[in-house]
Amino acid sequence: MINRWQNREEPGPGQGTLYWHILVGDHPEARDLARTAQERLAGFHGLHMTPPEWLHITTLVAGPTEEITTDQQHQILATASELLAGVSPVTVTFGRIFYHPEAIAVAVEPTDPLRKIHNAVQTATRKVTGREGHTEGPTRWAPHMTLAYSEAEQPAGPLIIALGRELPACEVAINEVTLVDQRGSERLWNWHPVGRVILDRP
Repeated sequence: MINRWQNREEPGPGQGTLYWHILVGDHPEARDLARTAQERLAGFHGLHMTPPEWLHITTLVAGPTEEITTDQQHQILATASELLAGVSPVTVTFGRIFYHPEAIAVAVEPTDPLRKIHNAVQTATRKVTGREGHTEGPTRWAPHMTLAYSEAEQPAGPLIIALGRELPACEVAINEVTLVDQRGSERLWNWHPVGRVILDRP
């Protein structure tokens, strides 16, 4: 494991970054799974746990708030709503753990239904701002819910032994995606939802 923030550029005080997130902190199933995992990892140093209220699936990094106006943010939301008007809520499964040098996360499966959401918010962002946005990590978007971020160098082996490769699977109904203004340093969790798009096809 490595320190995620050792060489990572972050917004300064008063600055922000717009993210599209699927927020799952209000789903008891997701919170219970995260709590189980975080309790198993509690004895280790160098881990920064995701707060329960901000458990999320990062869908797209839209760009800096100083370069995307408030009007544009609302236009992005309206455009995404139009693009997702024919999309129904999606039921996904959490359970399989994967390890990255910067984080420990749980995979979200199946991925194909969620790609419709990702493609829609990316299209909306591009239409309004001219920006493609980007995903963090691999070029191909891999939906996941991060349980803990690494902020120290240490071997992964003991963490894997403590947590394992899989937790009891749980299902979560995804029915919205949210545009969030993340202000300041990532670890502050100073998040301000701008608006959300509801998946509610009749």
